[in-house]
Amino acid sequence: MSATVYSGSAQTATVSGMGAGATIGACVATILMLNARYLLYGASLRPWLAQTSPAQAYATLWFLGDANWAMATKANADGEHDAAYVLGSGVSMYLPWVAGTALGAAAGNWIADPKTLGVDFLLVAFCFAMAIDLFKAKADVVPAAAAVIVAVLLDRLAPSGWTLVAAGLAGALVAWIRYAEPEGSAP
Repeated sequence: MSATVYSGSAQTATVSGMGAGATIGACVATILMLNARYLLYGASLRPWLAQTSPAQAYATLWFLGDANWAMATKANADGEHDAAYVLGSGVSMYLPWVAGTALGAAAGNWIADPKTLGVDFLLVAFCFAMAIDLFKAKADVVPAAAAVIVAVLLDRLAPSGWTLVAAGLAGALVAWIRYAEPEGSAP
């Protein structure tokens, strides 16, 4: 699954769903729902990948993950404009991801309950570290706070995979409202 679904959150949700008796259709829907963020990632990289052929762009996007998207976005803001950066960073993370998953599956037999070692917190810590690196100004706190509030409220009221999507949309909407150019002003 790590080789075909390059998303830890989707994998975790799918394995949990399978353990609870979810159907294949429900698992596929879960994967699509949790990976909806890649639509936004891909769209944000479109100007950068426009210099490549469609085949190169889609091959590059196959290796796109949260970490290399964050790295590529930061590198692009710092002046890096070679689209190969996205592919190189993606491949260099994808291969260890697949190998690490295989090792983790083997080692998982030795760990009865990952929660006792705090292993289940790794994804949360990774996402937090990635988000911190993306902050550019104090103004970024408001959209991030909106996303966190929506995520926490939805998780408490109606937990589902849509919580992440709704949180992302809430943060994007708040950022758009805060940063939208007033009518008639120059960009």
